[in-house]
Amino acid sequence: MPKAQREQGHARVFDLGQQSLRELNQALHSLAPGSNETAWEVLNPKGSHSVAVGVDQPVSIDVRGSVGYYCAGMNDGAAITVHGSAGPGVGENMMSGSIVVKGDASQYAGATGRGGLLVIEGNASSRCGISMKGIDIVVRGNIGHMSAFMAQSGNLVVLGDAGDALGDSIYEARLFVRGKVKSLGADCIAKEMRPEHVELLQGLLDRAGIKDAKPEEFTRYGSARTLYNFNIDNADAY
Repeated sequence: MPKAQREQGHARVFDLGQQSLRELNQALHSLAPGSNETAWEVLNPKGSHSVAVGVDQPVSIDVRGSVGYYCAGMNDGAAITVHGSAGPGVGENMMSGSIVVKGDASQYAGATGRGGLLVIEGNASSRCGISMKGIDIVVRGNIGHMSAFMAQSGNLVVLGDAGDALGDSIYEARLFVRGKVKSLGADCIAKEMRPEHVELLQGLLDRAGIKDAKPEEFTRYGSARTLYNFNIDNADAY
C-alpha cells in the first residue's frame, strides 16, 4: 500500500501532498455498501477544491486543514469534518449525513441542500443557505448578506448576527437568529416563537453540540407569504 494511503489505527489516511485529489475521490466513490473502511483521514488538503464530493456511504471523514470550493458537495450519508475553513459552496446540494466546518465558511454554504446537517463553528459569508430545500444549517458565528435567499424548506440557525436582506423571497424555511439582523429581504418577517419552534430549535442546537445558547434567546423569521403564486394549502402537490 502506498505511504499516502497507509492505515493509521482504524482510519485510512490519504495524504494529498503525495496523491491526487482525483485518486481520493475515486477511492471514496468506489466504496461498496457494508465496506469496513468506515473511517478516513485526509492530510494536507492545502485549499484543494471539491474534496470528498459525492460520497454516498455512511463513513466518517476528517479533513485536516482548510479546503477550497465545493467541499463535501452532494454528501449523502457521510459524516465529514473540516478541521479548518472552507471555500464557497461547502455542502452544496447535500442530501443527508453531516458536515462540520471548524473554521469559517465562504459564500453559499449549504446551497440547495436537501437534507442532513451542516454546522459552521465560525462565520459564514454571503448567501448562506441559498435555495435550501430541507437541509439544517447551524452557524455559531455571523452570516453575510442575502442568506436564505429563496429558501424553500429546512432550518437555518444563527447564533451571531445576520447581514442585509435575510430571507429574501423566502418560502417555507425557518430562520432562527440570536443576534441582530441588518435588514430583512422581500417577504421575510419576524414570527412568533411557539412551543413547537422552541422544541425544534433545541433539537438542532443539541445535534450541533451547542450548549451555551437557549432557544428563548432567538427570534424566528419566515415568509409573510405575500409573493406566493400558489395556494400554501396545496403545497404538497408541487
